[in-house]
Amino acid sequence: MTEENSAAAREPGKRRGGNQMASALLTLLDKTGYKMVQENGQRKFGGPPPGWEGPPPPRGCEVFVGKIPRNIYEDELVPLFERAGKIYELRLMMEFSGENRGFAFVMYATKENAQLAIKILNNYEIRPGRFLGVCISLDNCRLFIGAIPREKKKEEILKEMKRITQGVVDVIVCPDATDRTKNRGFAFVEYESHKAAAMARRQLLPGTFQLWGCAVQVDWACPEKEVDAETMQRVKVLYVRNLMISTTEDTIKAEFNKFKPRVVERVKKLRDYAFVHFYNREDAVAAMSVMNGKCIDGASIEVTLAKPVHKESTWKQHLNGHVSPCSENLMKFPSKDDDHQKSVGEPVSPSPSLNGQQSPSSREHEWYSYPFLSGVKLIPVSLYALKSSYFSSAVMRLDYFCHKNKWLPPQYNLYLATSQDGKKHLVCKILIPSIADGSQSCFMSHKLCATVEDARELAAQMALVHLGKHKCL
Repeated sequence: MTEENSAAAREPGKRRGGNQMASALLTLLDKTGYKMVQENGQRKFGGPPPGWEGPPPPRGCEVFVGKIPRNIYEDELVPLFERAGKIYELRLMMEFSGENRGFAFVMYATKENAQLAIKILNNYEIRPGRFLGVCISLDNCRLFIGAIPREKKKEEILKEMKRITQGVVDVIVCPDATDRTKNRGFAFVEYESHKAAAMARRQLLPGTFQLWGCAVQVDWACPEKEVDAETMQRVKVLYVRNLMISTTEDTIKAEFNKFKPRVVERVKKLRDYAFVHFYNREDAVAAMSVMNGKCIDGASIEVTLAKPVHKESTWKQHLNGHVSPCSENLMKFPSKDDDHQKSVGEPVSPSPSLNGQQSPSSREHEWYSYPFLSGVKLIPVSLYALKSSYFSSAVMRLDYFCHKNKWLPPQYNLYLATSQDGKKHLVCKILIPSIADGSQSCFMSHKLCATVEDARELAAQMALVHLGKHKCL
Protein backbone atom coordinates (compact mmCIF):
# COMPACT_ATOMS: atom_id res chain seq x y z
CA MET A 1 0.00 0.00 0.00
CA THR A 2 1.58 3.30 -1.10
CA GLU A 3 1.44 6.44 1.02
CA GLU A 4 -0.60 8.31 -1.62
CA ASN A 5 -3.14 5.47 -1.73
CA SER A 6 -3.54 5.56 2.05
CA ALA A 7 -3.95 9.34 2.11
CA ALA A 8 -6.49 9.34 -0.71
CA ALA A 9 -8.48 6.55 0.88
CA ARG A 10 -8.54 8.10 4.34
CA GLU A 11 -9.96 11.45 3.25
CA PRO A 12 -13.56 10.45 2.41
CA GLY A 13 -13.83 8.29 5.51
CA LYS A 14 -12.71 11.16 7.69
CA ARG A 15 -15.16 13.61 6.13
CA ARG A 16 -18.09 11.25 6.25
CA GLY A 17 -17.58 10.58 9.94
CA GLY A 18 -16.49 6.93 9.87
CA ASN A 19 -13.77 4.45 8.98
CA GLN A 20 -15.95 2.10 6.94
CA MET A 21 -15.50 4.01 3.68
CA ALA A 22 -11.74 4.35 4.14
CA SER A 23 -11.50 0.64 4.85
CA ALA A 24 -13.53 -0.18 1.74
CA LEU A 25 -11.29 1.95 -0.49
CA LEU A 26 -8.11 0.48 0.99
CA THR A 27 -9.48 -3.01 0.36
CA LEU A 28 -10.22 -2.05 -3.26
CA LEU A 29 -6.68 -0.74 -3.79
CA ASP A 30 -5.11 -3.82 -2.21
CA LYS A 31 -7.24 -6.12 -4.35
CA THR A 32 -6.66 -4.34 -7.69
CA GLY A 33 -3.13 -2.99 -7.23
CA TYR A 34 -4.22 0.34 -8.69
CA LYS A 35 -3.00 3.68 -7.33
CA MET A 36 -5.31 6.51 -6.28
CA VAL A 37 -4.40 10.19 -6.31
CA GLN A 38 -6.59 13.19 -5.46
CA GLU A 39 -5.80 16.49 -7.17
CA ASN A 40 -7.54 19.48 -8.75
CA GLY A 41 -11.00 18.55 -7.52
CA GLN A 42 -10.90 14.97 -8.77
CA ARG A 43 -9.73 11.59 -7.49
CA LYS A 44 -7.93 9.46 -10.07
CA PHE A 45 -8.02 5.68 -9.81
CA GLY A 46 -5.40 4.12 -12.07
CA GLY A 47 -4.15 5.85 -15.21
CA PRO A 48 -2.26 3.66 -15.98
CA PRO A 49 -3.32 0.44 -14.28
CA PRO A 50 -0.71 -2.00 -12.93
CA GLY A 51 1.41 -3.59 -15.64
CA TRP A 52 0.18 -1.30 -18.43
CA GLU A 53 2.64 -0.86 -21.29
CA GLY A 54 2.43 1.55 -24.19
CA PRO A 55 0.42 4.75 -24.68
CA PRO A 56 -2.97 5.46 -23.08
CA PRO A 57 -6.09 4.20 -24.88
CA PRO A 58 -7.17 6.28 -27.90
CA ARG A 59 -10.13 8.63 -28.05
CA GLY A 60 -13.47 6.89 -27.88
CA CYS A 61 -12.48 4.68 -24.94
CA GLU A 62 -13.83 7.02 -22.24
CA VAL A 63 -17.42 7.26 -20.98
CA PHE A 64 -19.07 10.02 -19.00
CA VAL A 65 -21.04 8.88 -15.95
CA GLY A 66 -23.66 11.26 -14.57
CA LYS A 67 -26.39 11.21 -11.92
CA ILE A 68 -24.13 9.48 -9.39
CA PRO A 69 -25.54 9.66 -5.83
CA ARG A 70 -23.28 11.85 -3.68
CA ASN A 71 -22.43 9.12 -1.18
CA ILE A 72 -21.15 6.57 -3.70
CA TYR A 73 -17.42 6.11 -4.27
CA GLU A 74 -14.86 3.98 -6.07
CA ASP A 75 -15.48 0.89 -3.93
CA GLU A 76 -18.91 0.60 -5.64
CA LEU A 77 -18.18 2.25 -8.99
CA VAL A 78 -15.08 0.24 -9.91
CA PRO A 79 -16.62 -3.26 -9.53
CA LEU A 80 -19.74 -2.05 -11.34
CA PHE A 81 -17.91 -0.60 -14.34
CA GLU A 82 -15.44 -3.49 -14.48
CA ARG A 83 -18.37 -5.56 -15.75
CA ALA A 84 -17.80 -3.98 -19.16
CA GLY A 85 -14.05 -4.61 -19.28
CA LYS A 86 -10.65 -3.50 -18.04
CA ILE A 87 -10.60 0.01 -16.59
CA TYR A 88 -7.58 2.10 -17.53
CA GLU A 89 -8.60 5.04 -15.34
CA LEU A 90 -11.59 6.25 -13.33
CA ARG A 91 -11.78 9.93 -12.38
CA LEU A 92 -14.38 10.82 -9.77
CA MET A 93 -15.08 14.55 -9.37
CA MET A 94 -14.94 15.57 -5.70
CA GLU A 95 -16.24 18.37 -3.48
CA PHE A 96 -14.22 19.93 -0.66
CA SER A 97 -16.73 18.36 1.73
CA GLY A 98 -15.60 14.87 0.71
CA GLU A 99 -18.74 14.03 -1.25
CA ASN A 100 -18.53 13.35 -4.97
CA ARG A 101 -19.88 15.96 -7.38
CA GLY A 102 -22.31 13.60 -9.08
CA PHE A 103 -20.27 12.66 -12.12
CA ALA A 104 -17.17 10.76 -13.20
CA PHE A 105 -15.17 9.70 -16.26
CA VAL A 106 -14.25 6.06 -16.86
CA MET A 107 -11.61 5.24 -19.46
CA TYR A 108 -11.50 1.67 -20.69
CA ALA A 109 -8.70 -0.24 -22.39
CA THR A 110 -10.67 -0.51 -25.64
CA LYS A 111 -13.50 1.24 -27.47
CA GLU A 112 -15.49 -1.99 -27.40
CA ASN A 113 -15.41 -1.95 -23.60
CA ALA A 114 -16.66 1.65 -23.56
CA GLN A 115 -19.54 0.84 -25.90
CA LEU A 116 -20.48 -2.18 -23.78
CA ALA A 117 -20.49 0.00 -20.65
CA ILE A 118 -22.99 2.36 -22.31
CA LYS A 119 -25.13 -0.56 -23.39
CA ILE A 120 -25.34 -2.33 -20.00
CA LEU A 121 -24.94 0.52 -17.50
CA ASN A 122 -26.85 3.49 -18.94
CA ASN A 123 -30.01 3.85 -16.82
CA TYR A 124 -28.62 1.30 -14.33
CA GLU A 125 -30.46 1.61 -11.01
CA ILE A 126 -27.60 2.02 -8.55
CA ARG A 127 -29.91 3.03 -5.69
CA PRO A 128 -33.69 2.68 -5.43
CA GLY A 129 -35.06 5.28 -7.85
CA ARG A 130 -31.55 6.54 -8.76
CA PHE A 131 -30.45 5.73 -12.30
CA LEU A 132 -26.99 6.34 -13.74
CA GLY A 133 -26.52 8.12 -17.05
CA VAL A 134 -23.67 6.72 -19.13
CA CYS A 135 -22.61 7.98 -22.56
CA ILE A 136 -19.48 8.43 -24.61
CA SER A 137 -17.17 11.23 -23.49
CA LEU A 138 -15.91 13.48 -26.26
CA ASP A 139 -12.56 14.85 -25.12
CA ASN A 140 -12.54 18.17 -26.97
CA CYS A 141 -9.22 19.20 -28.52
CA ARG A 142 -10.53 22.01 -30.72
CA LEU A 143 -10.98 25.75 -30.06
CA PHE A 144 -13.15 28.21 -31.94
CA ILE A 145 -11.41 31.53 -32.70
CA GLY A 146 -13.78 34.21 -33.93
CA ALA A 147 -13.53 37.80 -35.19
CA ILE A 148 -10.22 37.24 -36.97
CA PRO A 149 -9.33 39.46 -39.94
CA ARG A 150 -10.95 38.07 -43.06
CA GLU A 151 -7.92 38.57 -45.29
CA LYS A 152 -5.70 36.22 -43.23
CA LYS A 153 -4.79 32.89 -44.83
CA LYS A 154 -4.55 29.49 -43.17
CA GLU A 155 -0.74 29.56 -43.14
CA GLU A 156 -0.69 32.94 -41.36
CA ILE A 157 -3.24 31.85 -38.74
CA LEU A 158 -1.43 28.54 -38.13
CA LYS A 159 1.93 30.29 -37.70
CA GLU A 160 0.47 32.84 -35.27
CA MET A 161 -1.37 30.24 -33.16
CA LYS A 162 1.77 28.11 -32.91
CA ARG A 163 3.68 31.20 -31.78
CA ILE A 164 1.35 32.11 -28.92
CA THR A 165 0.12 28.64 -27.79
CA GLN A 166 1.61 25.17 -27.37
CA GLY A 167 0.49 21.88 -28.91
CA VAL A 168 -1.13 23.20 -32.11
CA VAL A 169 -1.69 20.40 -34.63
CA ASP A 170 -3.73 22.10 -37.34
CA VAL A 171 -5.93 25.08 -38.18
CA ILE A 172 -9.19 24.76 -40.10
CA VAL A 173 -10.15 27.87 -42.04
CA CYS A 174 -13.35 28.05 -44.08
CA PRO A 175 -13.29 30.28 -47.17
CA ASP A 176 -16.02 32.87 -47.58
CA ALA A 177 -18.92 31.56 -49.64
CA THR A 178 -18.94 34.58 -51.97
CA ASP A 179 -15.27 35.64 -51.95
CA ARG A 180 -12.85 32.70 -51.89
CA THR A 181 -9.88 35.00 -51.26
CA LYS A 182 -11.18 35.73 -47.74
CA ASN A 183 -12.01 33.59 -44.73
CA ARG A 184 -15.33 33.69 -42.89
CA GLY A 185 -13.98 35.59 -39.91
CA PHE A 186 -13.35 32.51 -37.78
CA ALA A 187 -11.08 29.47 -37.57
CA PHE A 188 -10.81 26.22 -35.64
CA VAL A 189 -7.53 25.36 -33.93
CA GLU A 190 -6.83 21.67 -33.31
CA TYR A 191 -4.53 20.77 -30.39
CA GLU A 192 -2.68 17.56 -29.61
CA SER A 193 -4.70 16.94 -26.43
CA HIS A 194 -7.61 18.26 -24.39
CA LYS A 195 -5.14 19.54 -21.80
CA ALA A 196 -3.25 21.54 -24.43
CA ALA A 197 -6.51 23.00 -25.73
CA ALA A 198 -7.66 23.89 -22.22
CA MET A 199 -4.36 25.63 -21.46
CA ALA A 200 -4.57 27.57 -24.72
CA ARG A 201 -8.16 28.59 -24.02
CA ARG A 202 -7.13 29.92 -20.61
CA GLN A 203 -4.24 31.80 -22.19
CA LEU A 204 -6.42 33.29 -24.94
CA LEU A 205 -9.22 34.61 -22.76
CA PRO A 206 -10.50 38.03 -23.87
CA GLY A 207 -8.54 40.98 -22.59
CA THR A 208 -5.23 39.12 -22.37
CA PHE A 209 -4.16 39.12 -26.01
CA GLN A 210 -4.93 40.29 -29.54
CA LEU A 211 -4.34 38.84 -32.99
CA TRP A 212 -3.08 41.33 -35.55
CA GLY A 213 -4.39 44.14 -33.36
CA CYS A 214 -7.90 42.66 -33.11
CA ALA A 215 -9.70 41.43 -30.00
CA VAL A 216 -10.86 37.92 -30.93
CA GLN A 217 -13.45 35.53 -29.51
CA VAL A 218 -12.32 32.23 -27.99
CA ASP A 219 -14.49 29.28 -27.01
CA TRP A 220 -14.66 25.52 -27.20
CA ALA A 221 -15.64 24.35 -30.67
CA CYS A 222 -18.70 22.12 -30.82
CA PRO A 223 -17.23 18.65 -31.33
CA GLU A 224 -18.24 16.55 -34.29
CA LYS A 225 -20.56 13.77 -33.32
CA GLU A 226 -18.79 10.43 -33.42
CA VAL A 227 -20.66 7.70 -35.26
CA ASP A 228 -19.92 4.05 -34.61
CA ALA A 229 -17.98 2.14 -37.25
CA GLU A 230 -20.85 -0.24 -37.97
CA THR A 231 -23.15 2.64 -38.91
CA MET A 232 -20.49 4.35 -41.02
CA GLN A 233 -19.98 1.12 -42.95
CA ARG A 234 -23.51 1.51 -44.32
CA VAL A 235 -23.30 5.18 -45.32
CA LYS A 236 -23.62 5.87 -49.05
CA VAL A 237 -23.94 9.67 -48.87
CA LEU A 238 -21.03 12.06 -49.42
CA TYR A 239 -20.67 15.47 -47.81
CA VAL A 240 -19.14 18.03 -50.17
CA ARG A 241 -17.97 21.40 -48.86
CA ASN A 242 -16.28 24.56 -50.21
CA LEU A 243 -18.60 24.75 -53.22
CA MET A 244 -19.31 28.01 -55.02
CA ILE A 245 -22.69 29.56 -54.23
CA SER A 246 -23.44 29.63 -57.96
CA THR A 247 -22.74 25.91 -58.46
CA THR A 248 -25.97 24.02 -59.18
CA GLU A 249 -27.10 20.57 -58.12
CA ASP A 250 -27.08 19.46 -61.75
CA THR A 251 -23.44 20.49 -62.09
CA ILE A 252 -22.47 18.57 -58.97
CA LYS A 253 -24.34 15.47 -60.12
CA ALA A 254 -22.69 15.63 -63.54
CA GLU A 255 -19.21 16.00 -62.03
CA PHE A 256 -19.67 13.04 -59.67
CA ASN A 257 -21.11 10.92 -62.48
CA LYS A 258 -18.01 11.48 -64.60
CA PHE A 259 -15.92 8.78 -62.94
CA LYS A 260 -18.76 6.26 -63.41
CA PRO A 261 -22.05 7.06 -65.20
CA ARG A 262 -25.42 6.97 -63.44
CA VAL A 263 -24.14 6.14 -59.95
CA VAL A 264 -25.55 9.28 -58.26
CA GLU A 265 -29.13 9.00 -57.05
CA ARG A 266 -29.64 12.67 -56.18
CA VAL A 267 -27.92 15.81 -54.86
CA LYS A 268 -29.03 18.25 -52.19
CA LYS A 269 -27.12 21.54 -52.18
CA LEU A 270 -27.37 24.01 -49.29
CA ARG A 271 -25.46 27.25 -49.63
CA ASP A 272 -21.81 26.24 -50.25
CA TYR A 273 -22.05 22.56 -49.31
CA ALA A 274 -24.01 19.59 -50.61
CA PHE A 275 -24.94 15.98 -49.95
CA VAL A 276 -24.47 13.56 -52.81
CA HIS A 277 -26.55 10.38 -52.49
CA PHE A 278 -25.36 7.23 -54.28
CA TYR A 279 -27.23 4.05 -55.14
CA ASN A 280 -24.36 1.90 -53.82
CA ARG A 281 -21.87 2.43 -50.99
CA GLU A 282 -18.97 1.09 -53.08
CA ASP A 283 -19.52 3.83 -55.66
CA ALA A 284 -19.74 6.47 -52.92
CA VAL A 285 -16.39 5.41 -51.42
CA ALA A 286 -14.74 5.30 -54.84
CA ALA A 287 -16.14 8.75 -55.74
CA MET A 288 -14.87 10.18 -52.45
CA SER A 289 -11.34 9.07 -53.28
CA VAL A 290 -11.48 10.41 -56.83
CA MET A 291 -13.30 13.71 -56.20
CA ASN A 292 -11.67 14.94 -52.97
CA GLY A 293 -9.57 17.99 -53.87
CA LYS A 294 -11.02 18.35 -57.36
CA CYS A 295 -12.17 21.72 -58.71
CA ILE A 296 -15.80 22.45 -59.53
CA ASP A 297 -16.50 25.89 -61.01
CA GLY A 298 -13.07 27.02 -59.84
CA ALA A 299 -13.46 25.91 -56.20
CA SER A 300 -11.35 23.14 -54.67
CA ILE A 301 -13.83 20.88 -52.88
CA GLU A 302 -13.49 18.64 -49.82
CA VAL A 303 -15.34 15.33 -49.87
CA THR A 304 -16.01 13.02 -46.91
CA LEU A 305 -18.58 10.43 -45.90
CA ALA A 306 -21.63 12.13 -44.39
CA LYS A 307 -22.23 11.34 -40.73
CA PRO A 308 -25.85 10.38 -40.07
CA VAL A 309 -27.31 12.02 -36.98
CA HIS A 310 -30.12 10.39 -35.07
CA LYS A 311 -32.19 12.38 -32.62
CA GLU A 312 -31.86 10.49 -29.37
CA SER A 313 -33.68 10.89 -26.11
CA THR A 314 -30.48 11.40 -24.18
CA TRP A 315 -29.31 13.97 -21.68
CA LYS A 316 -26.40 16.32 -22.12
CA GLN A 317 -23.59 17.64 -19.92
CA HIS A 318 -20.94 20.22 -20.80
CA LEU A 319 -17.98 20.02 -18.49
CA ASN A 320 -15.00 22.19 -19.42
CA GLY A 321 -14.73 20.86 -22.91
CA HIS A 322 -15.95 17.33 -22.17
CA VAL A 323 -19.22 16.96 -24.02
CA SER A 324 -21.66 14.09 -23.99
CA PRO A 325 -24.29 13.42 -26.68
CA CYS A 326 -27.36 15.56 -26.32
CA SER A 327 -30.98 15.44 -27.38
CA GLU A 328 -30.28 17.97 -30.09
CA ASN A 329 -28.12 17.41 -33.13
CA LEU A 330 -24.50 18.41 -32.59
CA MET A 331 -24.14 19.09 -36.30
CA LYS A 332 -26.65 21.65 -37.54
CA PHE A 333 -27.38 23.75 -40.57
CA PRO A 334 -25.39 26.98 -40.41
CA SER A 335 -27.47 30.12 -40.44
CA LYS A 336 -27.37 32.50 -43.35
CA ASP A 337 -24.91 34.60 -41.36
CA ASP A 338 -22.57 31.84 -40.21
CA ASP A 339 -19.66 34.04 -39.14
CA HIS A 340 -20.10 32.85 -35.57
CA GLN A 341 -20.72 29.19 -36.33
CA LYS A 342 -18.93 27.08 -33.75
CA SER A 343 -18.99 23.63 -35.27
CA VAL A 344 -16.96 22.48 -38.20
CA GLY A 345 -18.72 19.14 -38.69
CA GLU A 346 -20.89 18.75 -41.72
CA PRO A 347 -24.49 19.87 -41.25
CA VAL A 348 -27.30 17.38 -41.07
CA SER A 349 -28.38 16.12 -44.44
CA PRO A 350 -32.01 16.99 -45.20
CA SER A 351 -32.58 13.36 -46.13
CA PRO A 352 -29.60 11.17 -45.22
CA SER A 353 -30.26 7.55 -46.03
CA LEU A 354 -28.73 4.31 -44.85
CA ASN A 355 -29.28 1.57 -47.38
CA GLY A 356 -32.25 3.46 -48.71
CA GLN A 357 -33.84 4.00 -45.28
CA GLN A 358 -34.64 7.53 -44.19
CA SER A 359 -33.07 8.58 -40.91
CA PRO A 360 -35.31 9.89 -38.09
CA SER A 361 -34.10 13.42 -38.75
CA SER A 362 -34.59 13.32 -42.51
CA ARG A 363 -37.53 15.75 -42.48
CA GLU A 364 -35.92 18.23 -40.14
CA HIS A 365 -35.18 21.65 -41.64
CA GLU A 366 -36.67 20.52 -44.95
CA TRP A 367 -37.52 24.12 -45.82
CA TYR A 368 -33.83 24.61 -46.57
CA SER A 369 -34.21 22.18 -49.47
CA TYR A 370 -36.41 24.47 -51.53
CA PRO A 371 -34.82 27.80 -52.54
CA PHE A 372 -37.19 30.69 -53.17
CA LEU A 373 -37.72 31.08 -56.90
CA SER A 374 -38.59 34.23 -58.77
CA GLY A 375 -42.26 34.30 -59.75
CA VAL A 376 -43.49 32.06 -56.95
CA LYS A 377 -46.83 33.36 -55.69
CA LEU A 378 -47.04 34.16 -51.97
CA ILE A 379 -50.41 33.61 -50.28
CA PRO A 380 -51.02 35.20 -46.84
CA VAL A 381 -52.00 32.61 -44.25
CA SER A 382 -53.03 32.75 -40.61
CA LEU A 383 -50.86 30.87 -38.14
CA TYR A 384 -53.93 29.04 -36.84
CA ALA A 385 -55.09 28.08 -40.32
CA LEU A 386 -52.11 25.76 -40.66
CA LYS A 387 -52.06 22.14 -39.60
CA SER A 388 -50.28 21.22 -36.36
CA SER A 389 -47.65 19.31 -38.37
CA TYR A 390 -46.18 22.67 -39.43
CA PHE A 391 -45.05 23.39 -35.86
CA SER A 392 -41.76 21.91 -34.72
CA SER A 393 -41.81 23.07 -31.09
CA ALA A 394 -44.09 21.96 -28.27
CA VAL A 395 -44.62 25.61 -27.27
CA MET A 396 -46.11 26.39 -30.69
CA ARG A 397 -48.20 23.20 -30.73
CA LEU A 398 -49.63 23.98 -27.28
CA ASP A 399 -50.56 27.50 -28.36
CA TYR A 400 -52.21 26.06 -31.47
CA PHE A 401 -54.06 23.46 -29.36
CA CYS A 402 -55.40 26.10 -26.96
CA HIS A 403 -56.60 28.27 -29.85
CA LYS A 404 -58.30 25.28 -31.47
CA ASN A 405 -60.22 24.58 -28.24
CA LYS A 406 -61.11 28.29 -27.81
CA TRP A 407 -59.03 28.59 -24.60
CA LEU A 408 -56.95 31.54 -23.54
CA PRO A 409 -53.23 31.27 -24.41
CA PRO A 410 -51.17 29.28 -21.88
CA GLN A 411 -49.41 31.21 -19.13
CA TYR A 412 -45.76 30.34 -18.51
CA ASN A 413 -44.42 30.85 -14.98
CA LEU A 414 -40.70 30.43 -14.35
CA TYR A 415 -39.09 29.34 -11.09
CA LEU A 416 -35.42 29.37 -10.11
CA ALA A 417 -34.08 26.23 -8.45
CA THR A 418 -30.68 25.21 -7.09
CA SER A 419 -29.58 21.67 -7.92
CA GLN A 420 -27.56 19.42 -5.63
CA ASP A 421 -24.30 20.60 -7.17
CA GLY A 422 -25.15 24.23 -6.33
CA LYS A 423 -25.91 25.34 -9.88
CA LYS A 424 -28.88 27.55 -10.68
CA HIS A 425 -31.49 26.11 -13.01
CA LEU A 426 -35.00 26.90 -14.21
CA VAL A 427 -38.28 25.04 -14.08
CA CYS A 428 -41.50 26.14 -15.75
CA LYS A 429 -45.15 25.78 -14.74
CA ILE A 430 -47.90 26.25 -17.32
CA LEU A 431 -51.40 27.43 -16.43
CA ILE A 432 -54.25 27.17 -18.94
CA PRO A 433 -57.01 29.18 -17.24
CA SER A 434 -59.80 28.42 -19.73
CA ILE A 435 -60.15 24.67 -19.18
CA ALA A 436 -63.63 24.32 -17.69
CA ASP A 437 -64.37 20.62 -17.89
CA GLY A 438 -62.66 19.75 -14.63
CA SER A 439 -59.51 18.28 -16.17
CA GLN A 440 -56.05 19.35 -15.10
CA SER A 441 -55.14 22.90 -16.11
CA CYS A 442 -51.73 23.30 -14.44
CA PHE A 443 -48.61 21.51 -15.68
CA MET A 444 -45.03 21.60 -14.41
CA SER A 445 -41.98 19.93 -15.91
CA HIS A 446 -40.21 17.37 -13.75
CA LYS A 447 -36.66 18.33 -14.76
CA LEU A 448 -34.46 21.37 -14.21
CA CYS A 449 -33.29 23.23 -17.31
CA ALA A 450 -30.38 25.53 -18.09
CA THR A 451 -32.28 27.98 -20.31
CA VAL A 452 -35.70 29.62 -20.42
CA GLU A 453 -36.38 28.08 -23.83
CA ASP A 454 -35.68 24.55 -22.59
CA ALA A 455 -37.83 25.03 -19.47
CA ARG A 456 -40.80 26.31 -21.51
CA GLU A 457 -40.40 23.58 -24.13
CA LEU A 458 -40.28 20.77 -21.57
CA ALA A 459 -43.33 22.08 -19.71
CA ALA A 460 -45.24 22.40 -22.98
CA GLN A 461 -44.34 18.81 -23.89
CA MET A 462 -45.73 17.55 -20.58
CA ALA A 463 -48.92 19.59 -21.02
CA LEU A 464 -49.47 18.17 -24.51
CA VAL A 465 -48.90 14.62 -23.31
CA HIS A 466 -51.51 15.03 -20.57
CA LEU A 467 -54.02 16.91 -22.71
CA GLY A 468 -53.60 14.35 -25.47
CA LYS A 469 -55.10 11.73 -23.18
CA HIS A 470 -58.32 13.72 -22.82
CA LYS A 471 -58.63 15.74 -26.00
CA CYS A 472 -58.32 15.08 -29.69
CA LEU A 473 -55.19 16.76 -31.00
